[in-house]
Amino acid sequence: MAAVKLTCFADEISHDLEEQLDVLQQEGLRHIEVRGVWGKNVLDLTGEELRQIRAMTKERGFGISSIASPIGKYALQDDFAPQIESLHRAIAAAHALETPYIRVFSYYLPENASLDDCRDEVLSRMKQLADIAAQHHVTLILENDDHLYGAKDDRCLDILQHCASDSLRLALDPGNFVINGVKPMTDAYPKLQSYAAYIHVKDATAEPRRFVPAGEGDGQIDRLLPALREREYAGFLSVEPHLHDYMPHASNPKRVVTAVRALKRLLEQADMAWE
Repeated sequence: MAAVKLTCFADEISHDLEEQLDVLQQEGLRHIEVRGVWGKNVLDLTGEELRQIRAMTKERGFGISSIASPIGKYALQDDFAPQIESLHRAIAAAHALETPYIRVFSYYLPENASLDDCRDEVLSRMKQLADIAAQHHVTLILENDDHLYGAKDDRCLDILQHCASDSLRLALDPGNFVINGVKPMTDAYPKLQSYAAYIHVKDATAEPRRFVPAGEGDGQIDRLLPALREREYAGFLSVEPHLHDYMPHASNPKRVVTAVRALKRLLEQADMAWE
């Protein structure tokens, strides 16, 4: 049976890389998703800082699962040129940290603009990003995040079908779908499973509208895991806790450990191996 790979948005633990690695190592994880280190976004890290991160993670036996960039989490009416520059920085970071994956988003729409009016510009931008990624042998993973063009399943499918590129895949986020009124397994997964190359493990309740540990919300993660097992998925499950509202008085490491252990319990119930 193929083993899935557990990873985590470790900047939810701490800004300090050593503390990030300490917490993940105590939980048995051997991969880390790089979004923020030493108080800096991954795209703002210097070449020397990236080399230092790779040396430190290698020494501790960690691989890098993804560059968790903010590309595409910007207003659609903003100039596109800086986004191209950001992508080239993300590609350099991916190469330095030895990972093929770069997370991207699908743009905030202008106030009062309709989705249909914005469609052509969104698709044009996403296609350009995917083409650049293909040239540099990296894979963009599109997160279905809130308030963006691709917040819902049909719009994600629209982007992925239009770009028709192996260099643009989906980072399926069940919790984000719940927040946007989409049932992850009932509605989204049947349409998007062939594009899902990476999984963000967030769960959420529709009412109250908040993120919760995996298995405690409406994210249907207990149905997602067997579906992944059936297709012999051996990719990443990336824990992104976002548990501040759920555990307001807990420490950051405690929130992350709670989220990781919740996923481990679901994996055990689904009889799925992980590494």
